[in-house]
Amino acid sequence: MGVATLVFSRRLRASIEGEKSDAHVLTLVLSALVHLDPFQVTIFREYAFWWIAGLLNSRHPDSERYRMASMVIQLLGKHIDYNDSQQFHPSWVSPLLRFLALGEQFYLTGSPPHPGFTAFRMLIPSPGCFGSGATILPILASTLQPTHPLQARVLALRVFYRFVNEWFSLQMENVLNKDLSNLLQAVGDPFQFLDLPPLDGQHVITVDYEPMMAVVVLIEFSSSDLYLNHLRRSNFTSCETILSAEEGRRTALKCMLDTATHSRPEFLRTPANIIVAIGCLEELQCLNTAEAVILWAWTPGVVNAVDHDDWGLIGRATLRFYRTHGMERLAALKRHIVGTDTTTEPDHLELLQGAGYGGSLCGVGSARRPVPVTEEVKERYLIDLRASRVCQLRRLYHLFGYDPVTWGEAVAGGEVGEEVDASLGCSVTLPIQFMDCACDYP
Repeated sequence: MGVATLVFSRRLRASIEGEKSDAHVLTLVLSALVHLDPFQVTIFREYAFWWIAGLLNSRHPDSERYRMASMVIQLLGKHIDYNDSQQFHPSWVSPLLRFLALGEQFYLTGSPPHPGFTAFRMLIPSPGCFGSGATILPILASTLQPTHPLQARVLALRVFYRFVNEWFSLQMENVLNKDLSNLLQAVGDPFQFLDLPPLDGQHVITVDYEPMMAVVVLIEFSSSDLYLNHLRRSNFTSCETILSAEEGRRTALKCMLDTATHSRPEFLRTPANIIVAIGCLEELQCLNTAEAVILWAWTPGVVNAVDHDDWGLIGRATLRFYRTHGMERLAALKRHIVGTDTTTEPDHLELLQGAGYGGSLCGVGSARRPVPVTEEVKERYLIDLRASRVCQLRRLYHLFGYDPVTWGEAVAGGEVGEEVDASLGCSVTLPIQFMDCACDYP
């Protein structure tokens, strides 16, 4: 069966790419596949992307290439698990992007549901593909528009996040400024999107979409010379309102942790990038979003706790921000450091346990290098995390020149004066090395 499948696939591919290929005959063959439904066999799905690439490379008119490739896309769409990134091969990205680019000229002449909608859904589990950012940029800039015929803005926003690493690749430096500006204008406010239309007029499509994940990409854009001049305050309109509440800040931190753990280990990990992001967001008058970046910087494990130079930079930026924009905001920073709300703790521990973690938590040895994650190791990480919170809180008091008693008097807000012992679980015995260097301030 495997040999027969391979032979059939190669013959069909050769026919597609042949100079004398007949579009009518190919259409008949592809139509027959509807009844045979070969994509129930996993290996056929891989071959299907050969056929799509061959059709797009053929010498047939654009309309014929689009029509035939659409037939394969629609057949494939029945058998793709849109949430399984393990089944998605990077080589599939290029044919899908080329198909979407070709489809832009036919959406207005065809009737929905468009196969481009299915192609976008296929890209959701994609981890991106090296060098594909410049290719997908104009496609997203068009599809993200609320007036686009696909009405796939929510899918495009998911793909925008999935391609996060591509936006920071060296290839993007060759993209014109006007194209970068068009992308950010099209992204707009990630919390503003239309409900997905029914795929076939009856079955409603649902997509697991968290708008804050797309906002996290925009936040990192604010640290990049390539993008920061193209950001608009309107990109953060809804985010500013959401981040004014404790629940919103918690969601933002969870999304940042998820991004740094699973998608982009480089996410705002240097004081230089953090400080640029804060400054850019301040200029845009997005103070709640800028404050979320400060909370991120003070998250144990993000910035090396024993690097005095790095913490000198973070400390000065923190001091300036709160003295400029209101000391009462410090209540949120203290609550974040203390970890009063522990719902982000599993995400935090996952960051520290992941391969992307390269710092040290207050000099505690178990967090300095990746090790097999056993229950004992998890417990050590948890001890390290809670111990580091004590250190960070002392660092914060020291930065502003207060102690736990004078802190509550100096900062408005009743909660800020609460003590840390109960929430940190300080009955834990701290390691000797923690006591030696954890709170060794600059």
